[in-house]
Amino acid sequence: MDASLISGVAALAGAAIGGLTSAMAAWFTQRALVKSQWLAGETVRRQDVYRDFIEISAKCYIDALQHGNPDIASLVGIYAKISRMRVLSSTEIVERAEQVAQRILDTYEQPDKSFVELRSMAKDHAIDLLYDFSKACRIEYETYRSRQV
Repeated sequence: MDASLISGVAALAGAAIGGLTSAMAAWFTQRALVKSQWLAGETVRRQDVYRDFIEISAKCYIDALQHGNPDIASLVGIYAKISRMRVLSSTEIVERAEQVAQRILDTYEQPDKSFVELRSMAKDHAIDLLYDFSKACRIEYETYRSRQV
């Protein structure tokens, strides 16, 4: 083989390898970027559902503590959020949300609470029905955040 032919083939092979390496690096970078953006979007969707569930549940719970007649529209809203969580969230989150809904339903059956009783419940942290739910959400959020890094 001629030396000029060998050097020409070597130059072409080097250019091909360099181009392939560059293309592969771009592909891996793009893939990591898309995954990161997807996880960030997932986190935002979950946070929105959890926020709405917490707001509706808190309002419904205080209503249940003070009144015997259930607020049907709010209860339906709670179960709608739980259904969205079944699509987006872990089983742990859904179970905690269902426990919150059940506790709200059970509270409607109990006698109405006076302001003094509500104040006492707040002091004893007995009024915080969302503690386990919010704790499970925090754990799930930390898991997703660690995947983004």
